[in-house]
Amino acid sequence: MASASTSASKKRKREASPPQEIAFKLSSRSAAPGEVGPVLVSFPALTAPPTTAFRCYRKKVKLDSKANAEDQASILTVAGETDAVEFESNEEETRRVANAGCRYVIAVHDKRTSELSVLPTPMSPALEYLKARTALGETFGTKKAKAAIRARERNRVDVGAMEGVMDHVMAGIDKAADGLMTAEEAKELADTTRQVPQFSATATDPADVYPLHGIIPESEWKILPISAFYEAGSAAERKAGLPFRGSEWVNARVEAAMADAEGGDKDRKRQLKILFYIATMMAFRRLASRPFKKDDLSAKMPTVPGTVSDSLVTRFTETPRGFREPRSTPQLELLLLAHLLALCLRIDNYAADHALIARDLSLAPEKITQVFRSLGCKMSTLTERERTRLGLPDSVANEKRAVLTAPVQFPKQRLKKKTR
Repeated sequence: MASASTSASKKRKREASPPQEIAFKLSSRSAAPGEVGPVLVSFPALTAPPTTAFRCYRKKVKLDSKANAEDQASILTVAGETDAVEFESNEEETRRVANAGCRYVIAVHDKRTSELSVLPTPMSPALEYLKARTALGETFGTKKAKAAIRARERNRVDVGAMEGVMDHVMAGIDKAADGLMTAEEAKELADTTRQVPQFSATATDPADVYPLHGIIPESEWKILPISAFYEAGSAAERKAGLPFRGSEWVNARVEAAMADAEGGDKDRKRQLKILFYIATMMAFRRLASRPFKKDDLSAKMPTVPGTVSDSLVTRFTETPRGFREPRSTPQLELLLLAHLLALCLRIDNYAADHALIARDLSLAPEKITQVFRSLGCKMSTLTERERTRLGLPDSVANEKRAVLTAPVQFPKQRLKKKTR
């Protein structure tokens, strides 16, 4: 036991390996155009086993029957195979990489001498082919082919020639950029051209984002008739006094305002005036969808003061040259809808039922959603606390509403992709 223990403790220790050295040198010559040197390959999917043998082949393209062998271009193909897979180089991908300006250097390690040789690679076979094809086109090509070759040569950028003039180019760019708008100026211009009512970008309360009299001028606000709502004895009579009677959204909120005893008469009158103006805009939108005469508005909307109808004509229609009747345009209709929906937000405490409004206007919900988003709204479901504040039942918990928050955040404009 003791001898075994002693022999175990005296085991021969492994001698340290001598440090390995490697010599590094640069090759003084490059492979000739007709000579096949080291080749760099890439496997994008399957990797070839290390024992796979590869061979190089040249596909010769004869330029002319009178040309000798040295004047012929060639395309190098690298191929190898195993029992299950065949590997072959991709001529198109090789040409694409070569034309991209890539340059590779091959390093060869000689195990016998421990030397690492770095070999400059010759011109890519694809570039040789392109050069030969250009020469052939200039010699025997048609006028159209020669013009295309000259155009391609003119468009080629000489990077070396650009080195001495880059400072002048950059100075010219900076000088030309002096007249361009800053980011703040561009934002201000975008805000002034938005198809929305007058707004405040700094308001911290949704009620102040779109001022009421920026939508309903104060001169019109004072003459809006609402006495008929109090004089009517039923919901049907109140509905009959509206300029537009086919809105379930307006009719329901008129009745809610009349039944609300907590808000006070001043708040009720305010709500009824806004609802009357919304119904007026709905009726006007339907009339303006086709050419009309201004004199016909009094007959079509008898309960609307003339000042109000004239204002709608001025703001939301135009009279084309050569015509007498005003008419709406797609842009003006969007502007009218934006004013109308901004008032709807005020009535619905800035969480509007966009689906119901879309049905009343006979529009697709996506169209109404788009206009609400242009006003800065987000389409989201309401929390239980928000539903309680708005007096909404739990049955609408899964329904989305157009919610406006402050400060207002407008959607970013998307750049359209170029179509070929």
